[in-house]
Amino acid sequence: MTAPLVGLQDQTLGWGGQAVLRGIDLSLSAGERVVLLGRSGVGKSTLLAALQGGIAARVALVPQDHGLVGSLSVFHNVWMGVLDDHGTASNLRTLVWPAKAQRARVEAVLEVVGLGTLGRRTVGRLSGGQRQRVALARALLRRGDVVLGDEPVTALDPSQGALLLTHLVTQFPTAVLALHDIDQALRTATRIVGLRGGGIVLDAPAADLTAVDLLALYR
Repeated sequence: MTAPLVGLQDQTLGWGGQAVLRGIDLSLSAGERVVLLGRSGVGKSTLLAALQGGIAARVALVPQDHGLVGSLSVFHNVWMGVLDDHGTASNLRTLVWPAKAQRARVEAVLEVVGLGTLGRRTVGRLSGGQRQRVALARALLRRGDVVLGDEPVTALDPSQGALLLTHLVTQFPTAVLALHDIDQALRTATRIVGLRGGGIVLDAPAADLTAVDLLALYR
């Protein structure tokens, strides 16, 4: 039997000394597309962070706050996804004078997310939706074994968000996404984990669930 990528057993999770989730039992296996659902503030981000901390494989992250540096260009923010693949001297050269091949790699993922002409623009001049696209491009450039996304398309219009979410999960063998859209969750996930009242109240294959089942998480 293949060992899970990460497993949490009877964990209490929180931040700032305050428990948010208790009695958490959850494992993630390679090849799964898991969506975390529940009300805002229920602990989806907390659970996502705990999973991230336990995964030894290469992870690409799309955080809810985007994790961008406003004073740097779109190119440099996307390139941050692969900084740990290069040494300090190489990264300093890229900061000052990116190579043509590096620009081409970034431009390819910017085209995918609809920002193909904005590589030289500073992130501070972008809209919220454009910043979210930069965060998606950074994850796509990084690639890896697992992608973790915390509301990764919430700032985009529904049709574009759905397209980019589908593209994102097809680029990674395994995905864990915190979402708020039930229909999006059912389309994307192979497995849905529902949070309510400080714990996991649902953990089932997406194919076995309906929108009505999931609405109970928000009552």
